[in-house]
Amino acid sequence: MSYQIACDVHTHTLFSRHAYSTIAENIAACREMGVELLGSTDHFSEMLFPEQHLRNFQYFLNQTAWPRVWDGVVLLRGAEVDIVSLDGDLFGQDIDVPDTIVGRRYAADGSLFDRVTGSLDYLIASVHNGEFTKGAPIARTTNMYVRALENPHVFILGHTGRSGVPFDYDEVLAVAREKGKCIEINEHSLEIDSRGWFHSVCSNIAQRCAELGVGIVVSTDAHVAPTIGRFHHAMGMLESIDFPEELIMNRDRRTFLQALDDAGICNLTELADLADYED
Repeated sequence: MSYQIACDVHTHTLFSRHAYSTIAENIAACREMGVELLGSTDHFSEMLFPEQHLRNFQYFLNQTAWPRVWDGVVLLRGAEVDIVSLDGDLFGQDIDVPDTIVGRRYAADGSLFDRVTGSLDYLIASVHNGEFTKGAPIARTTNMYVRALENPHVFILGHTGRSGVPFDYDEVLAVAREKGKCIEINEHSLEIDSRGWFHSVCSNIAQRCAELGVGIVVSTDAHVAPTIGRFHHAMGMLESIDFPEELIMNRDRRTFLQALDDAGICNLTELADLADYED
């Protein structure tokens, strides 16, 4: 079986500091590759700055300046947020932010997480530094992913096959299915997998998603524009297990936007008809 994947929903720009392209360059790459929806999801993580302050993350706050359709590509505003504890806490939830970026007092209390993510369309929750999980029983790591999925802004669990954190697939996937949320199959994880370990874990996760009827997204995790929309390794792996195409929730923009709405993340289904690509 060959797949058509027309949305790339985990990508990065220069803001992530270890990525190399602008949002405009990423949009141009989408046009070149026939990608009809781009999810721009820069890191929301302590890895970016030594001190955590709202001013450091104002890049996210002004994304309303982006057009919803840019050069024919539907553009969604997201972030890849770090999971930082075995309780499924997300980066910034424990950091109080009383003042705006210009020093005015907010009318209500709010965390860095609240301020930054409140206007975004969706979040990808990922583990990047798993040291806090070392030695933890599988019940705790499973609960970590379940709690992350329960966050109302999180739509996707990011690169679980690369994180090195074991968990009970069935328990986490059952929650994803119940809430209409997605498990990511990450092209970059497979691309850098010289030993075949990531491939094995990702394949096992994808196989169980297929068996349990859990939606996935196939993403490049692009850190430079020329890699956007190129899913060679992921598609090969999915083809090898005959993964059902109807469970690939980013196969086209209409399916992805509907899945966001069905999960209660955001309703942007009208954007399916605004781009200049034909269905």
